[in-house]
Amino acid sequence: MPAGIPYDEARKRYRPGTAPAVRSDNTSAEALLKGYHPDHGPDARVALAVGVNRGDSCQPDLARHLQANALIDDVDIAGAQLMATDVLVIGGGGGGCAAALTAAKHGARVILATKLRLGDSNTVMAEGGIQAAIGEDDSPQLHFEDTLRAGHFCGDPALVAQMVMDGPDVIRWLIQLGMMFDQEEDRPIGGNLLRKKPGGASAARILSYRDYTGLEMMRVLREAVDLDPGIEVWNRCPAVELLSDERGNCAGAVIYNLESRTFVLVRAAAVIIATGGAGRLHLNSFPTSNHFGATADGLVLAYRIGARLRELDSFQYHPTGIAYPPHLAGGLISEAARSAGAKLINGEGERFVDELKARDIVASAILRECAQGRGIIREGQVGVLLDTPTLEMEHPGILDKRLVTLSHLAHKCGHDAAKEPFLVYPTLHYQNGGVAIDGHGTTSVSGLYCVGEVAGGIHGRNRLMGNALLDILSMGRRAGASAAEAKRSAVASRAGIGHVHAWQRELTLAGLPLHVKAPILFPGYAHFDLRVNAGLRAGVRGRAAGGVR
Repeated sequence: MPAGIPYDEARKRYRPGTAPAVRSDNTSAEALLKGYHPDHGPDARVALAVGVNRGDSCQPDLARHLQANALIDDVDIAGAQLMATDVLVIGGGGGGCAAALTAAKHGARVILATKLRLGDSNTVMAEGGIQAAIGEDDSPQLHFEDTLRAGHFCGDPALVAQMVMDGPDVIRWLIQLGMMFDQEEDRPIGGNLLRKKPGGASAARILSYRDYTGLEMMRVLREAVDLDPGIEVWNRCPAVELLSDERGNCAGAVIYNLESRTFVLVRAAAVIIATGGAGRLHLNSFPTSNHFGATADGLVLAYRIGARLRELDSFQYHPTGIAYPPHLAGGLISEAARSAGAKLINGEGERFVDELKARDIVASAILRECAQGRGIIREGQVGVLLDTPTLEMEHPGILDKRLVTLSHLAHKCGHDAAKEPFLVYPTLHYQNGGVAIDGHGTTSVSGLYCVGEVAGGIHGRNRLMGNALLDILSMGRRAGASAAEAKRSAVASRAGIGHVHAWQRELTLAGLPLHVKAPILFPGYAHFDLRVNAGLRAGVRGRAAGGVR
């Protein structure tokens, strides 16, 4: 059991409704990160041995997936149904939907293939809100500076500038689609949008709907996609490999239908990957806030076909994941709670960090408290307290009116958030890096675009709250428009998986095993094996089918 202060003892030191003592600390941000953040340490990085990023640093668990063999070979897709479209979007979250809607608006025929169901994604789980500089005391310039600073100046300034300038128009677009936003309490109808200040920002620019902004956003995006005749949706149809032409360009993808257990080859003038991140790989053995399908599929497929990646050793650990009860470990408590004033308290009853510093700083501070024995132990789980009872005392009704999801989560944990604090611990939350892109979402492989969490370059080495939802819509719409233009190009005369054979040769020359395969599609505890599910071991072939509208 980790060292720490027993829960019952910590509760005796906890005084709701009173200002806690503040623990003095002169540790610099740099020293705190290097000492306690999971991205640092002697075993935090390995050098990639194959691919276009050979020699670059990568998180070790992710490296094993990036350097794995493909799930299929030519014999597995012999006789599979062949289909063609202008734009193939892989992923049904906010980024994929925005890309599909925009491509269709520009006249492209679109197939949107998603591993689970349309909307089952990290987007729907985003609680805190979306950033956009719309206030009189704010500006895109301030948003730009905050984003670069929070990312330790590793973001691409051109991409960041583009995103923050897109912010106000993205909000207008969402409102036109029918999305609801909270308004200022003194003018609930026809008034100004309510703005909140996120951690690491210099102005209040978070726009939200209660504390389930992503759910409300995904509601209107799903409705728009379902009503668009130019978009064909394939549910439960993950991509298992990309298709390449004789020049190495991306020419489509191999889609696997989980219901019919068959493959279909989709040839496309442009492919947009919007598959999200890698949280369900449980990097560094951390719990995760991510949805079930976040298994780095897009990164693996893009890297295998030759797309360059960036910041592969940088991940965000959200400070306030559930630590107790164990079966809910990793579940997210939105930053909206800390933005509203909830404080973090260690086992000695002390406040030990400014809760509105950047997420990597706050997470590292929690990890330090636990490492130095000031964390709180409850039935083998370690964490610190999130003081929601004092928040409710200071702002009566806030838990029922503004932090609805938090109250529901407390109920699942078996307590009343107005009376008992949460035990929290950092949870693997976001992939800071990803596939390198330009301002249109274009990758280094012709015909391949990436948007959202699978892409890198905007957030640098740490992401601000609310920038993820802005990113997926800003880049999703831009990539959709650019990909639609590609429909004017003729679909490749030949499309196959020749790049897989070249990849297998590279693995062999590097001494890497061929039996390790990726993407895994689902986390290990799902016990999913594509080759068994598709009947490939027995040589079974079924009739290929598209997907479910």
